[in-house]
Amino acid sequence: MSFSVLMICMGNICRSPMAERLLRLRLDERLSDGDLVVVHGAGTGAWHEGEAMHHQSAEEVLARGGDPAGFSARMLTTAMLAEQMDLALTATIEQVEFVTDLDPAAAPHTFVLGEFARLAAAVPEDELPTGDLVARGRALVAAADRRRDGARYSDEVPDPWGRAPEYFTAVADQIDDAVTVLADRLAGR
Repeated sequence: MSFSVLMICMGNICRSPMAERLLRLRLDERLSDGDLVVVHGAGTGAWHEGEAMHHQSAEEVLARGGDPAGFSARMLTTAMLAEQMDLALTATIEQVEFVTDLDPAAAPHTFVLGEFARLAAAVPEDELPTGDLVARGRALVAAADRRRDGARYSDEVPDPWGRAPEYFTAVADQIDDAVTVLADRLAGR
């Protein structure tokens, strides 16, 4: 059994790949049993299906010590939501709506990335089990869901597509900060 995190953005070549690979990096740094967490991503559209990560996103992942190799963009399906997801993290509020329209049952497990980081950081440690990473992850999601106060535009991750390298860096920093909160909470930090 594993805890599955699905990162979602529009085309699955910029934001969600950075989130996927940076979360994997932060988990590997913190957990000896990090392979109990499956991290993958998808896009709300099929524009880039099968393509590699955007070169600027790949550079940002590499700059932080992550590995962009072997990435291939894919489109979100209802099967991914039903079978491969304990937690879905989107780049925008609109993408949360896309996910919940696709599968209403995903609503309690679907958040904007920054929203989840903000809520997860506020969950007291005594509300989370220890010793079972999967149970801890699921309890963290449930606790964040109970604390929902509405996603804010400041929780969103802006799209760096077509922007300057510095913009990609700022977006990668925002993503890295948010996924580090998740990795820390899963690790009991």
